[in-house]
Amino acid sequence: MEGALNNIPYITLAELVERFDVILFDSDGVLVSWPSAIPHAPEAIARLNELHKPYFVLTNDASQVAETRAARYAQLGLAIEPDKIISSGMLLKTWFQEQGLEAYRCVVLGTEDSVIYARDAGGQVVPFEEDFDVLVVGDQDGFPFLDTTRTVLTTLFRKLDRGETPRLVVPNPDLYYPERDGFGFASGTVAGMFEAALALRYPDRLDLTFARLGKPHPAMFEEAFRRTHPHTRNMAMIGDTPSTDIRGANNVGITSVLVETGGGLVDLGSLPEGDRPGFRMRGLAV
Repeated sequence: MEGALNNIPYITLAELVERFDVILFDSDGVLVSWPSAIPHAPEAIARLNELHKPYFVLTNDASQVAETRAARYAQLGLAIEPDKIISSGMLLKTWFQEQGLEAYRCVVLGTEDSVIYARDAGGQVVPFEEDFDVLVVGDQDGFPFLDTTRTVLTTLFRKLDRGETPRLVVPNPDLYYPERDGFGFASGTVAGMFEAALALRYPDRLDLTFARLGKPHPAMFEEAFRRTHPHTRNMAMIGDTPSTDIRGANNVGITSVLVETGGGLVDLGSLPEGDRPGFRMRGLAV
């Protein structure tokens, strides 16, 4: 079995462009490793732009609105227009609508752009010291971590003790992200910290968990399908993380491609079936 898994075929970007109508890219670890572009990524994007090939960047990062992210990409030589960027923060709007939470008081842990996503979704954003109905963990940066989490956790406990149940959502479920020559904790880890404390204090409350919106969950892929004209599911998703990029693509029935950048080489034989890619790539060389 292991030998068969490690024989998953390699494919090039040029071959993907020829076979598929739309190319989907993960961001961190595939196009960028902040503060630098991944080797060959600027040339790959330039080539797709030259060919007018449809593509989108699907990022779990909810710390930047599309315009901010596009500007940062441009600084690294990546000419990606805002309308080609789909982030987990954008999914808050649909989630708020589905849950009927427009105009509810909302505390946002994250950057200024994380706050913009929550306001655009209809949330009434309040300071973290105030009472709230919804807790959004938008990012791991952008706020005084210890003071803020202590205050928010205290509010959560007090509300639950009064019989109130705030709604919890983390657009980005990632636990870590690649950065330079190392890794950092992502917002999914912050949400997990709250969940661990809630589970310890309220062991019978299995509902005290965060809604997770980004990959591998289908909402981000459905947004890509919606934006494609004419509509097609003949897509290939290029990612470096089996548990998010590859699993998410497999779950919605599109071709998954594991690139050997960002998270590094993966022991394919150790992966559960749902995390196994259809193809492998060594990089984005065109």
